[in-house]
Amino acid sequence: MRELPVQLATKLYGAAELIADQGLDNTKIDDIAEASGVPKATLYYYFTGKEEILAFLLKDLLTAIAGDVAVAVNAEGPASERLAGVVRAQLGVMLRNPAPCRALVGDLGRATRLPELAAALSAAFYEPVEKLLREGAEDGSLRRAEDPMSEAVMIFGTVTIAGLMEAIMGAHREMDAIANGVARLLLDGLAPRTTGAAGA
Repeated sequence: MRELPVQLATKLYGAAELIADQGLDNTKIDDIAEASGVPKATLYYYFTGKEEILAFLLKDLLTAIAGDVAVAVNAEGPASERLAGVVRAQLGVMLRNPAPCRALVGDLGRATRLPELAAALSAAFYEPVEKLLREGAEDGSLRRAEDPMSEAVMIFGTVTIAGLMEAIMGAHREMDAIANGVARLLLDGLAPRTTGAAGA
């Protein structure tokens, strides 16, 4: 795939809503050209087909997530607080870009088979969160993970599903409320809280 000019990349987001509504299989290049305002010939100059267009939209989303996650990971404070910041960062990007998120839901199987997306996802989220989990074990704010990379993948999945559900339903709740709920689940788990010794 050739490198896209910024103006063209911005226009392509006009097609994200279309792909989200119709699914990639039911969307033609002509439809994407009409929705984005980019001529069909230009699309074929930069992309081999509509699968590459979807990959571009999702990779662009991951790039935005990577930037905000990096800020959260490298912030001051214990790793547990920074992990909560990572949750807010990812959810914030997803809720600001609901159309690509909805397109991801419709073509999740296809998206996960794209090697360039797998590499982008690892760099955007898995690797920085794995590092954060190791730092949390060192500063005592998080338990020591048996397999930090696997836990980073599970954290991404948890946050992603929460964000996708809000993107699909229209984000009826405030982003902070969603992020706080997910962070509590990740940090506290589902075990009942202990309030002290019995009878105290």
